[in-house]
Amino acid sequence: MMMRDNVKPLDGVKILDLTRVLAGPFATMNLGDLGAEVIKVERPGAGDDTRAWGPPFAGTESVYFLSVNRNKKSIAINMKDSKGVKLVKELAAASDVFVENFVPGKLAEMGLGYEDIKKIAPHIVYCSITGYGQTGPVVQRGGYDSIAAAVSGLMHITGHEDGEPVRPGVAMTDLATGLYTYGAIMAGLLQRYKTGKGLHIDCNLLSTQVACLTHVAANYLNCKIEAKRWGTAHGSIVPYQAFKTKDGYIVVGAGNDHQFVTVCKILNLPEVSKDSRYKTNTLRVQNRKELIDILSTRFSEKATTEWLQLFEGRGVPYGPINNMQQVFSDPQVLHNGLVMEMNHPTAGRIAVPGPGVRYSEFAVSHPKPPPLVGQHTVEILKSMLGYEDDAIEELLRTGAVAQHEVR
Repeated sequence: MMMRDNVKPLDGVKILDLTRVLAGPFATMNLGDLGAEVIKVERPGAGDDTRAWGPPFAGTESVYFLSVNRNKKSIAINMKDSKGVKLVKELAAASDVFVENFVPGKLAEMGLGYEDIKKIAPHIVYCSITGYGQTGPVVQRGGYDSIAAAVSGLMHITGHEDGEPVRPGVAMTDLATGLYTYGAIMAGLLQRYKTGKGLHIDCNLLSTQVACLTHVAANYLNCKIEAKRWGTAHGSIVPYQAFKTKDGYIVVGAGNDHQFVTVCKILNLPEVSKDSRYKTNTLRVQNRKELIDILSTRFSEKATTEWLQLFEGRGVPYGPINNMQQVFSDPQVLHNGLVMEMNHPTAGRIAVPGPGVRYSEFAVSHPKPPPLVGQHTVEILKSMLGYEDDAIEELLRTGAVAQHEVR
């Protein structure tokens, strides 16, 4: 009997996950954290592409793969085999959600497109993740984070003012698409609850990243202001950026005039706060260069920890630029419980960043470790499809499916 005091919102929801790499797996992992049963369909042998993305490896498992695949079961199905395709259909009929990230039209050719699945599972919430959408002039191009970040303008606005375009340090376009997908699937399930019918959801990297251009896009759409790169600074707020200290960096923001006066007090620059050129944010933006030069000179005179102590409790937004060692020893990061640990069958004890949200009525805890390729094949065929041993043996013998034996 399930503990009634830790009922999760997606308990009992079955998700058939045909995605690989990052956007899709990130979405389905977040759904798994909320209690969904995620059935990850993988190619026998190689599995998800990211299983080979290393070093580093933990044991034989790619750490990249481990980071976005907790709370999933893996079934290894050969989808080039007609028996494999039939299994995917049967699993879809027994599932609530179908998620895929194939090039548009590819699954339809195999008889697994939305129209095909809808016939056997009219209740299905069928979600497609692509690079550019389902229709249009370039939909046959593969979807890759860096390309979508380039085409959507994200790279145009990322990097130093006088420098080259820069890719964000993690695949933010993929991750944002994963978060959009996660929300869209929740909306799809609610919609089905209201109407009794399933639906098709089109998520794609290009649309996600253009939607996430927010004020930069609005500046262009409304004022025809072309965007530019600002490094760590901000086009509309000054000061709001990183400053080099004696031994590192500190990021400081003055979101209003009162905060700017406080910054000047902390830096012991009373004459700057009284200077008519810097009285308002609009003036500070206009006179950005002179002001930033003055502030930069002062910041370079002390070590980061000294500045952090001086800013503490003064009501101004500030913080150091942390490396990973500093992030995972930060008292607030530790307090927020952002690290999930679990025992993996071959890699041993592993740790990954957990979900960034907490709920009052249930805990997102006790995660299942990321699966080995085909670790749950037999279990899924038995429990979800009611297959008998001899039928399973036949599928294994012909290579339609594969089971990973954990030694």
